[in-house]
Amino acid sequence: MRLAGVLCVAACIAVLAGCGSSGSSGAPGDAAAGSDDSAGSGGSGGSATGGSAGGAPKDAGQEAAPLPADCNGSVESTAAPATGLPSAPALTVPSGFLLELIATVPKARQLAALPNGDLLVGTRGSSVYLVPAADRDSGAGKPVVFTTVNDSPLQGVAFAGSTCTVYASSQHGIYSIPYKDADTSGPAGNPIAQVRQGGIPPNSDGDVHKTTSVAFGGGKVYAGVGSSCNACTEIDPTRATIQEMDPDGSNMTTRATRFLNAIALTINPATGTLWAGGAGQDSLPTGHPYEFFDGVTLHSGVADYGWPECEENQHAYVSGADCSKTVQPLIETPAYSTIIGAAFYPAGQSGAHAFPQSYRGGLFLSVHGSWHKTNGAYYSPPRVAFVKMNGDTPATPVDWSDPSKQWTEFIGGFQLSDGVTRIARSTGIAVGRDGSLFFADDSNGYVYRVRPTS
Repeated sequence: MRLAGVLCVAACIAVLAGCGSSGSSGAPGDAAAGSDDSAGSGGSGGSATGGSAGGAPKDAGQEAAPLPADCNGSVESTAAPATGLPSAPALTVPSGFLLELIATVPKARQLAALPNGDLLVGTRGSSVYLVPAADRDSGAGKPVVFTTVNDSPLQGVAFAGSTCTVYASSQHGIYSIPYKDADTSGPAGNPIAQVRQGGIPPNSDGDVHKTTSVAFGGGKVYAGVGSSCNACTEIDPTRATIQEMDPDGSNMTTRATRFLNAIALTINPATGTLWAGGAGQDSLPTGHPYEFFDGVTLHSGVADYGWPECEENQHAYVSGADCSKTVQPLIETPAYSTIIGAAFYPAGQSGAHAFPQSYRGGLFLSVHGSWHKTNGAYYSPPRVAFVKMNGDTPATPVDWSDPSKQWTEFIGGFQLSDGVTRIARSTGIAVGRDGSLFFADDSNGYVYRVRPTS
């Protein structure tokens, strides 16, 4: 089927489903997720309570409640609760929260919450899975394959509530899939846009980043495309960029450039701003570069992040480089963190499992952890971090001498005290319809849910 035919079918199904057609900035119900290419023992009973994490911040503003989209009547899933789940790793959460293992999905990566309480899970394989009733108190249903594309990894997934559309991203394509509530499968179709169509720079370290991120917000689709190398000058104009396009894939243009690997993409629902973060380059002095998360569309024109010559606060790591016009990111994390997932917690969330007011409007970052070691131990552990925000402004400004000042650990215990043993590695993250926080773990193939206990 030709691309035009796929788009026509998608439009017709959307009309029959009663979906809206508007795409205004910050449209409620738009969700996003991304990708990564950097390089355990069980707990008890599939859940964990209590823990040691930083204090909760204050409210950061108000906006509409999340995921209000009605894609054919908000039909609830009838799938029976899954049985036989393994014990969850003994991760730590703050006092007053409960962590539960709700599903097993092979190579689970990016997440996107749906308006009827289901959850989409991208993977390192060729399929996107759906976890039915992920927010249901009695337990989520058994995961099913939602769509398959012969172009793995199919790990980027996003939901456009304003048009009732699922977007998925593979190594070379962005796919648009029409959606109705309680759909458990969707057509793969043809890609609405293609990336990584050019060559690899000669004498580089090869094609090392093969995932693509996807997000939807403000009536635009965004795709984060990793670089082909650790440090080189690309010859493919889509690599090491964030691409922006219309919902049907037309008018694709570069929105950010010289961005090594834009793994985590998300939309701030309070402002409609696209935020992105990812992994930094190797082979710089130990502890550098800091890895960043930044509001890409806060910058006019094409945001230039400077890789590989410029990093951090316009610091030149290549002699003679002009870094005076490169972006100074708003949020920094330690080197080698590898930020794979990100989600703003809606300030207007009022669902049955809404987080305390102090977390609303804030930002959760899902950190995969380093493959780099220092004295035999990993430099940076996996974790889920929390950043207090005031709209698009971090409550704590960047400290260029300390990349740990802006965030606190929300979920920990992924790496044991020996600095080597890892029992889980956090990847995608999303906020559900009723306020639960979901995150994925690709080392075990698990999907977890976190809720307040009161």
